[in-house]
Amino acid sequence: MEGQNIVIWFSCGAASAVAAKKTIEKYGANNNIRVVNNPVKEEHPDNIRFLQDVESWLGVEIESAINSKYPLCSAVQVWDDRKAMSFPMGAPCTIELKKNARKEFEDNNHIDWHVLGFTYDEIKRHERFILGERSNVLPVLIEEKITKAMCFDILRMNNIKMPEIYNLGYPNANCIGCVKATSPTYWNHVRKVHPEIFEQRAAQSRKYGVRLVRVGGERIFLDELDENAIGRPMKTMQFECGIFCEEETTNEL
Repeated sequence: MEGQNIVIWFSCGAASAVAAKKTIEKYGANNNIRVVNNPVKEEHPDNIRFLQDVESWLGVEIESAINSKYPLCSAVQVWDDRKAMSFPMGAPCTIELKKNARKEFEDNNHIDWHVLGFTYDEIKRHERFILGERSNVLPVLIEEKITKAMCFDILRMNNIKMPEIYNLGYPNANCIGCVKATSPTYWNHVRKVHPEIFEQRAAQSRKYGVRLVRVGGERIFLDELDENAIGRPMKTMQFECGIFCEEETTNEL
């Protein structure tokens, strides 16, 4: 393959970082490769440090794809504008800061191939994606049978520290207080580790009548959540807010 425009969508996670490295190694000599990130203000600030470390490791600049309607890249601003935090088919922050930002980037840049951080243990997720979103995806990690756990190992071997949010017990590098989560386990973890953000989400969800958490099959407001309520362990939660944001499994834990 030669002379192709390949865009790697980097989401400040281990898999997309390794996918970028492998793509550059495999296709970089004869193709135009760009690494692109969707910045979101509500992510942990250490994600920026991780992005810069990965940038140095790759030897290329990581660009930003931003919705020009939201130059501050703030999910809170989106919720205020839409007067909602979550819809049955997804979150408005996903639509504006991820999907519409990506569409704006695509409208202004020709892309032959996309690369995402689909690992060997996410083959079905990759298959769903190429059927429902984009068919021109290079399954770089899947072809090399690289799993998510292996991605963490590769970064460790290259002395790249993972984003701090993982050390704080969160299951992914999404925004802190991700409104796609409905698990009492997750929200009580936010309340414990980032109480100020829990209070912000609780107040804003009350303002717009959004019941973000589910307990015993019933949706309730965050300020109604018993601080001892638990669901499944957070490590089973698979929702991820990458460039093409989707949920691999239900987040109703």
